Amino acid sequence: MEFNGHPTAQRLMQAFRRLRRADWRKRFVAGHVPSEMMVLICIRRELKHDSRGVMVSKISSMLNVTSPTVTQLIKGLEANGLVERSIDKEDRRVVRITLTDAGKKVTEQAFKEFSDSFNGLVEYLGEEQSKQLADLLDQVFQYFDERKKRLEQSQSKGDEA
Repeated sequence: MEFNGHPTAQRLMQAFRRLRRADWRKRFVAGHVPSEMMVLICIRRELKHDSRGVMVSKISSMLNVTSPTVTQLIKGLEANGLVERSIDKEDRRVVRITLTDAGKKVTEQAFKEFSDSFNGLVEYLGEEQSKQLADLLDQVFQYFDERKKRLEQSQSKGDEA
């Protein structure tokens, strides 16, 4: 793909490509792939709000994936002894997912590894540059989020015509 933009825009694009190739977020944690870790982390986060367990539909919504995708991941996590399924006591049609002790340990390990990784980045860059990077990344997100919304609005207006 040829890019004929501003030289600084080219440099930004190259930096984003290098960051993506670094696969900094695609590492295995305790032998589990990132998609499994995301499901475990979602369950852990939601258990703080509802100790009865989390429904597959809630996890699907949080991860923005289909329920069958989450169900397949849950089956694997259950087979590995990291989650348990149980029938809701108030509504027997509802299945709730909770973490086992092993699942809690794996999420603790993941949080420790993520924390160590970003604490190391702060040490590497220094406090001031780390704050600048966080501010810049917030602005990058805001730019792309606003751009996406504008594109969606213009496409929906085109659909109405």
